[in-house]
Amino acid sequence: MPVRTPDPDPDERDDDGNPRDPLGGMTSFGTPSQGTSANPGWLSDIELAEARRRMPMLYVEAVPVRTDGVGTVTEVGILLRATPVGEITRTIVSGRVRYGETVRDALFRHLENDLGPMAFPLLPPQPTPFTVAEYFPMPGLSAFHDDRQHAVSLAFVVPVTGTCEPRQDALEVTWMTPAEACSDSLASEMEGGRGTLVRLALASVGALR
Repeated sequence: MPVRTPDPDPDERDDDGNPRDPLGGMTSFGTPSQGTSANPGWLSDIELAEARRRMPMLYVEAVPVRTDGVGTVTEVGILLRATPVGEITRTIVSGRVRYGETVRDALFRHLENDLGPMAFPLLPPQPTPFTVAEYFPMPGLSAFHDDRQHAVSLAFVVPVTGTCEPRQDALEVTWMTPAEACSDSLASEMEGGRGTLVRLALASVGALR
């Protein structure tokens, strides 16, 4: 499950200039890299690579949707994203859960990172995933593959009501009908088996016909 949206800068601050890190001065795995003192839960590239070799990584993924007045899914938001090696691919909102971060907060953070602050996602008081996707570096163990790591992903369908303005390496959001989002042609453009995840998402909300 290559994550094409990097986590925000480890020294990010809120509107009042205060560090967003919920852990205060607690120490983290290994030694924080220089410049990450505001977020001791942040892993350097070397520490992240070591962690990926030793344990499963926890992710959240979200399929953004638009609904009508009775809650029926009318459109599905698929991201167009540039990879670090210059490839263009289709994907969904995805990212790691930080140490000390709730699943709800991680989900909101990645939705805002990918879709912009005016997307206005509608998260329920207690988010419940429609499925748990298991990504393995070894092909064939599941429908999902990530050659970097073993990752466990909590996957959600999230209605958005605002204007989406993709940020970071997300180039645009393409809004498709449920039938278009479940097509074989789109699945062939999505990495790691995420076409299957989109179909599971729409099946979970009764949007497949």
